[in-house]
Parts: sequence; C-alpha cells; structure tokens
Amino acid sequence: MASTFGTRLRTTIFGQSHSEAIGCVVEGLPAGIEIDHDRLGRFMERRAPGRNRFSTQRREADAYRIVGGLNERGLTCGTPLAALIENTNTRSADYDELRRVPRPGHADFGAWVKWGDARDVNGGGHFSARMTAPLCVAGGIAIQVLEAKGVRVAAHVAQVGDVLDERLETRDNTPAGRARLARQVELIESRAGEPFCTLSEEAAEAMAKEVDEAREAGDSVGGAIECVCTGLPAGIGGPRYDGVQAAIARICFSLPAVRALEFGAGFEVASMRGSQNNDPFEVRDGHVVPATNNAGGTLGGITTGAAIAFRLAVKPTPSIALPQRSVDLETLKERELRVRGRHDPCVAARAVPIVEAACALAVLDSWLAFPPASDDLNR
Repeated sequence: MASTFGTRLRTTIFGQSHSEAIGCVVEGLPAGIEIDHDRLGRFMERRAPGRNRFSTQRREADAYRIVGGLNERGLTCGTPLAALIENTNTRSADYDELRRVPRPGHADFGAWVKWGDARDVNGGGHFSARMTAPLCVAGGIAIQVLEAKGVRVAAHVAQVGDVLDERLETRDNTPAGRARLARQVELIESRAGEPFCTLSEEAAEAMAKEVDEAREAGDSVGGAIECVCTGLPAGIGGPRYDGVQAAIARICFSLPAVRALEFGAGFEVASMRGSQNNDPFEVRDGHVVPATNNAGGTLGGITTGAAIAFRLAVKPTPSIALPQRSVDLETLKERELRVRGRHDPCVAARAVPIVEAACALAVLDSWLAFPPASDDLNR
C-alpha cells in the first residue's frame, strides 16, 4: 500500500484516523534549514478540526512533535525528518455499525473488498481526511523552504455550492498582471485564518450561509479551491511522468474528496482555438517569458516562469445526517443507514491549507529532482 510521495523529496504518511498517533517522515530535505515553528503551528491551526461551526466538531489541537531530523541547533541535518501528531479526541463507537454497512460515497466498501475484517473502520482508518494533518506538517515546511527562494504558494475557496469567489489574475503574465496577482496573494495571506479564505468578503458570507443551510437540512455541500504558486524560475520539471503538473495532479488526487483538477485555462481550452490558447513569448529584462498564462505555468511538464495555477473540485462530504441506502455486508440485504459521528458539512473550507501543502511538496520535489540547468537549490 503506497503511503510515500515524491522522487527526491520523499514524504511518507503513517497512522490512521483513530490510531494512537499519526505522522510523517520526510526524506531529502536540504540540510541547514531553520524551521519557523510558530508559523508552522499557525499553518496547522488552519486545518485543525473543531475551530468553528463550519467544520467537524472533533476537537484536535493538531500539535506536531518533531522526533528526528533536527540537530541541537534546530536545523535540518540531512537525515529524515520525522513528526508525530497525537490523536486525542476519538469516538470509535460511532463507527461500529459500519463494520457491516458501508457508507455511500466513502471508501468503506472498497476497503471491505480488499482487506475484509483486517480493515480499520474507525474514523475511516487511513482513508480519513485526518491523515492530511501530517501532510500539512511536511507541506508547511516545504512552503518555508520555497519562500526562502522567493516562491509563494497561496490558495482560496473559489466556490461553495453555487457561490463563486473572484478569480485569481493568473492568465495575464504582463508586469501589470503579475502585480495584480501579487496583491491578490497578499490579500489571501491576510485572510488565511478566516473560516472561508476568499478574495471577496461578500462571497465568504454567502458561502457561510450556503453551508449553514446544508447542515441544517442534514446534508452537505461541495466546493472548489484555486491555488497559485508564484516566483518559480523556468526550467523545473521534465517531460511526461517527471512533469510538475503530473506531480501536482498525483498528490492532489490522493487528497480525500478531490474529484476534478484543471490547470490554467483548464476545460475552457475545449472551446478555444490555438490562436487564443497559445501563450506568445516576448523578451522582458533580458529573459524570454510568456505574455499570457493559459498553460497554467508549465509546458511539456517544465515550468515557464509564469505562475503555476490550478483549480480543484471537492465533492460534498458523503457522511450526512439524512438516511441513505446501503447494504448489510453479512446478510447481503439492502438496508437504510444513518451515519453517526462528527463530519464537516463542507470540506472545501479546511482543505485550503491542505492544497497549499500538497502544491508545495510537489513543486519542491520537482525542483530538487529536476532543477533548471543553472540552479543552486541543491548546492
């Protein structure tokens, strides 16, 4: 069972939703990095459950503890970095019925087919979104490494139900367009701790209402997240399976609830002509740059110097209070299921830092494994 992501920067996630602890091991971090633990703690708080009425009421501090990989001065020392997060607020009894009745929309049925009684049902086991907590430890560190190189990663809730936020200015790669995008990134960073991290306050208010209505009806609602990575040099990545987009896609589709992903112009390209979609090149300050960014920051899997931009859609939380149709795996008879437990009415809000972490890990791994011809990150 694969629990490791990356080529040069290899991140392994371990544990289950209700195990004693969960954690990560990160191999390949450059030595000599000083981690800002206060900032990493604030990053973890954004993902932590139980912070407001829009998330699950399972309360976990998500306090991480690094148990290896740092020297006495607190610097990365070249050995694998290992971090633990204790699970402190589990209610396994809520999942007893699920040993024989799988939840629609969950991995319960697939786990039963694959592992039978050996599977871990409690909290969804290793399929649970709880496992994104250690991913955020690793990704939060990757964000700090990238920022030291002038690279920023930022995401916002782009959609909840029918409510849309403003779009990021990622398609215009002119100096004016890049300046507008930089201001938007700063705005996102200033609102990162809000229940709905959006560009528009009006959109955040409307999203809160949408989620409240779904929860009060015993239901849930889906959403979308838009993410951008700015400041990357051209030349990172490689063709086909070594592409930066391929790395981002692989880690994003490992996240629970993700069902769609698009880069740059995305599905719009299906209705465009080549003359509209192609990003013309020009010389700016002695460098060749694309004037527009319909490609979303890469061509042939290699970064162009424009912002990496992508959007992903997350499905409505499948654990809802409404009765649902399922089957009894022992009697093979259909039966009604009412899901118990504590669940997010909309996963999009808490998924924003998770997407940022995933993006940072994919980008940093690609940079370390497939750097530009003239690069000093590995030195």
